[in-house]
Amino acid sequence: AVVSTQSTGVLDSILVGPVPSGRHMFVFKANAPDPSKIPVADALGVTIVLISCSYLGKEFVRVGYYVNNDYTDPEMRENPPDVPRFDMVQKNILASNPRVTRFKIDWDGQQTTEEQPIAQQNQPSSSHDEPIVQVPPVEMSMDAMAF
Repeated sequence: AVVSTQSTGVLDSILVGPVPSGRHMFVFKANAPDPSKIPVADALGVTIVLISCSYLGKEFVRVGYYVNNDYTDPEMRENPPDVPRFDMVQKNILASNPRVTRFKIDWDGQQTTEEQPIAQQNQPSSSHDEPIVQVPPVEMSMDAMAF
């Protein structure tokens, strides 16, 4: 799996807002990473997709999804080609169990304290009993990154 953003990096970045306080859902679509930038050793196996939300340049929540890239053909799984055949690779996203990390930030933008994780958990995406993040009315940015 890729361990840095240098090979695939930020897939897309958007500005959302102003967003009123409360619980919200956003549909965020981005193009797949450029296969020519993915090192051959990182083309198959487990990797992650991260969605990062920031306010005034401070990250307040990060949602990660595990992704497994593998050939659908059992023969290709046992004997993969030297050069990856991306047209035959299947991407399985564990969307039902995102990894959510919340960061405590100063919503007024006056303090310059370092961001520190305040909660990290696996959170089923079907759980709607509790909002993931309570956000005051803001303009925020969202980035999608693949590793």
